[in-house]
Parts: sequence; structure tokens; C-alpha cells
Amino acid sequence: MNWRERERLFYWSSALAIVPALAFLPAFVLLVFHPAVSHARLWAGLLFPVLALAEFSGLFHLVQVCVARPFNLLTMLSFGALLVVLVIMTYTGVFLVALVQRM
Repeated sequence: MNWRERERLFYWSSALAIVPALAFLPAFVLLVFHPAVSHARLWAGLLFPVLALAEFSGLFHLVQVCVARPFNLLTMLSFGALLVVLVIMTYTGVFLVALVQRM
């Protein structure tokens, strides 16, 4: 894999990994926890598999960029994007636990 392919893969995979992770908690609260829109179950049934597929695809390709040789700037950037996703998943879990505790 050359530099351009790794760069293109990094740009797409970081967006595919971070955006669904950020969108999960508001979508869950709006569609499942406190359904505020009409047909919330239908929207949740359509949205969450798409978010899961995008998240898996983004993380898979981000790890491919992270472990590819040689070690360079793109490796560090992809590792940083993985850490950002880890932080997002952590605060999502904490907020979901807080929502359940309030019930």
C-alpha cells in the first residue's frame, strides 16, 4: 500500500469511525429512550444497523492504516483517531449508564 492509498483510506475511515460514534448517543436518546418523533422504532430499526456497519467499516480500515508499514505520520494520525473513538465510546457508555440510573 503506497502513501496515497493509505492517505485516502485514512481520510475515509476516520470519518466513518468518528461520525457514527458521535451520532449514536443522540440517536439512541431521541429514538429509543425518549421517542420524540413519529415512527421512532422504524427509524431506529433503519438507522442503528447503518451506524453499526459504518462504524465497523471505519474501524476496520483505520486499523489497516494503523498497522501498515512503514511507521510514519499516517500511522500516528490513525492511532490518534482510534483514541478519539475510544474516548467517544467511553463517554457514550457513561451517559447511557447515567440515563439508566435516572429511570
